[in-house]
Amino acid sequence: MPFELIPDAYGDPRNAIACAMACELAYLRDGAEGASAFQREFGMEAKLISVDNTQVYVAQNDQHVLAAFRGSESPTSLDGLKDWLLTNAVNLLIVPEGRIGTDFIAAGVGARFHKGFMAALADVWDPLIAVVEPAVASGDRLLWVTGHSLGGALAQLAAWRFNRKALQVHQVYTFGAPMVGNKAANDAFDKEFAGHIFRYVHLADLVPRLPTISLIANEYRHCQKEMGVGEGDAQACLSGLAGKMVQGILSASLIDDIWSAMQSRLSAHDIVNYRKLIK
Repeated sequence: MPFELIPDAYGDPRNAIACAMACELAYLRDGAEGASAFQREFGMEAKLISVDNTQVYVAQNDQHVLAAFRGSESPTSLDGLKDWLLTNAVNLLIVPEGRIGTDFIAAGVGARFHKGFMAALADVWDPLIAVVEPAVASGDRLLWVTGHSLGGALAQLAAWRFNRKALQVHQVYTFGAPMVGNKAANDAFDKEFAGHIFRYVHLADLVPRLPTISLIANEYRHCQKEMGVGEGDAQACLSGLAGKMVQGILSASLIDDIWSAMQSRLSAHDIVNYRKLIK
């Protein structure tokens, strides 16, 4: 039986499982293969949009439009995450500028966002909106947004930008997603999407606790509604490394230690594992 999206069930595990499967399929780099998989698993027509290292499938049927963002290069590795979430974390909080900045100005004074995530969304935005806008407008369709890992961060930011373009997002589901901005930014998300964003976090997964400028005083924050699955204490793992802090800022050796800890917890970050653990 195909996976289903249940419109009136907010935060429902059935929707979460369906979105987790869509995130799995988003890792299919061949557009024809991905389209076939979405048709088989969801009964939806799907199109791959890929720009540089940012990949998103837009799937649709008569009732729904679903945008599913891919995470890092492979669902079975953490390749690419080190630079995104650790090495450059000190200077990645910015006030967006240009076209994308116009859409995020409504987040308010003091709202700052992860520079790399904003750049990745900007890269893929024009072809993405060119598919999503007519798909939503062509019928009374609900817009869903989902993503795993880095894709979860992009899903959250894309949801905001869709809303600014009068494409009202129905629900957002993310899995193992890192933080995208500071407290002011995420306060804006909590207000804009109250009761519509559901962040699934494996309790042993370190990625949702990142990026981090400091393990002692970190400007990054998460938005609302964390849905915990699995077992473990990722925050305790990070806090256990705090004794190696130098002036409260991540050192090169500490980055390597966190990276090693992330790699040792690979299964906790795997989207397949997330889907199996959701009840």
